[in-house]
Amino acid sequence: MCALKKPPLPQSVVYGSTHLTYDIIHSRRKTYGIRVYPDGRVQISAPLRASQADIAEVVLKRAAWIVKHQQKFQTNPRPTVQSRQYVNGEMYRYLGESYTLEVVQGRPENVTLSDKHLIVTVTQADDMRRTAALIDRWYRQQAAHLFAERMAVCFPQVAFMGVAMPPISLRMMKSRWGSCSSNGKVTLNIKLLSAPLDLIDYVILHELCHLKELNHSMRFYALMDRVLRNWRECRKRLRSIAAA
Repeated sequence: MCALKKPPLPQSVVYGSTHLTYDIIHSRRKTYGIRVYPDGRVQISAPLRASQADIAEVVLKRAAWIVKHQQKFQTNPRPTVQSRQYVNGEMYRYLGESYTLEVVQGRPENVTLSDKHLIVTVTQADDMRRTAALIDRWYRQQAAHLFAERMAVCFPQVAFMGVAMPPISLRMMKSRWGSCSSNGKVTLNIKLLSAPLDLIDYVILHELCHLKELNHSMRFYALMDRVLRNWRECRKRLRSIAAA
């Protein structure tokens, strides 16, 4: 991880009648990144060799975009998952950790995690629909890979039941973390990626036990006791995540 250096005082530029004040973080990067926080603060991530004048020029070029997003946060200072605006400062959860969204203009378009930030590189930084699509695609890709990996880890724990490893399908569901159909297919909620790994495993084991007992009978809970002794604690923790 590269060292970051932050100047003691914020910088500012004049855009029309507005004074735009911003903090600067220098790092080993080739492009500039601009983050607007819900409280209106502006942070510029700049290459190590970028001068104050170079940074000020970048800020002036993106001033309209910065002001627009500051105004959006003033109108709706606490965006929720249901009212995503896909702008800098929004919080996203992944494997039990919180990440701050950082939208960076550039190419190639991609999504990465870095130092508690969910960084989305997009051709046009103010294209919220494209940013939303990139985030959605990234979560689906991560879910497909991770859920298949965890299924392979969890399945040996239910081998004694004599069932076949089920196919996995992915869905965005409002009220369920997972489901198991009568034909032996397991569906997992993509939103489960917000939970820690052990809770993902709990949901997978829960659905695997349904392959043998397609209900919540005493026999089902006996299977759960056998494959995961602390499943009640896991269920409680998962419910607290759902309520958050």
